[in-house]
Amino acid sequence: MSHDFNRFSGTGTYITSPELRHAVDVAVAIQRPLLVRGEPGTGKTLLATAVAEDLGLELIAWNVKSTSKAADGLYVYDTVKRLQDSRFGDHDVSDIRQYIRLGPLGKALTSEQQVVLLIDEIDKADLEFPNDLLHELDVMEFTVTETGDSYAAAHRPIVVITSNAEKELPDPFLRRCIFHFIEFPDAELMTRVVRVHHPEIGDTLLEQCLARFYWLREVKGLRKRPSTSELVDWIGALLAAGVQPGHIAKEIPFLGALIKKEEDVEAVARAEAGSGGRWPSDDG
Repeated sequence: MSHDFNRFSGTGTYITSPELRHAVDVAVAIQRPLLVRGEPGTGKTLLATAVAEDLGLELIAWNVKSTSKAADGLYVYDTVKRLQDSRFGDHDVSDIRQYIRLGPLGKALTSEQQVVLLIDEIDKADLEFPNDLLHELDVMEFTVTETGDSYAAAHRPIVVITSNAEKELPDPFLRRCIFHFIEFPDAELMTRVVRVHHPEIGDTLLEQCLARFYWLREVKGLRKRPSTSELVDWIGALLAAGVQPGHIAKEIPFLGALIKKEEDVEAVARAEAGSGGRWPSDDG
């Protein structure tokens, strides 16, 4: 196997840190799943899309829910449809294969080309879910019990797994992954992100927006801090309304684009009152 590092470089719309690019490269080179964590809005889910786009591969997404079972990721045997066909249809129900539907993992393992498999928010499922995936993620093959058909991956998929740290993942599962925590972007990286989405924004307006945004994120008692996507939306609203930098220096227009909880709006109001109308950046 050739260890091809420095393969992933991000895309025109997905700005990455060198550490994240290196984590992707390592996971691809040693053929291990990449487990990414980070607070909402740091681009965990979009990472898989960017990897697929950058490497020219198909993306297969598995959006995990609280009711998800690992076996369903491989395939589902549609017994209900078979029963209906046997009672009301004219199908030959003896052919069980027509009632086997591949799940996201099954599609990834049976693809004729290498794909990127996203297992999104794995910690939403029960505690056994990650452990139940271990064998298939290790050997990259599976058997359909109902038919006896066995499948082995011709090309090992690139697996990206996201977690919001809602639950602790089992140690055996963690040992098989390359782990990366996506740090929230600093002002320099965030500037690059915003300019991708709003290339027309002026320097002064962007500087004021970032100052207010990072001030908001540090407000004490905030239950949901504004994320990157909310910053991009907020700036879009400011540009559409023609808001000038001087206005932002005095208040935060369209606060509802950034703050989404009533108690957080109250926390911001208390912080503004406590600052006496002065912002951290007002002193230079």
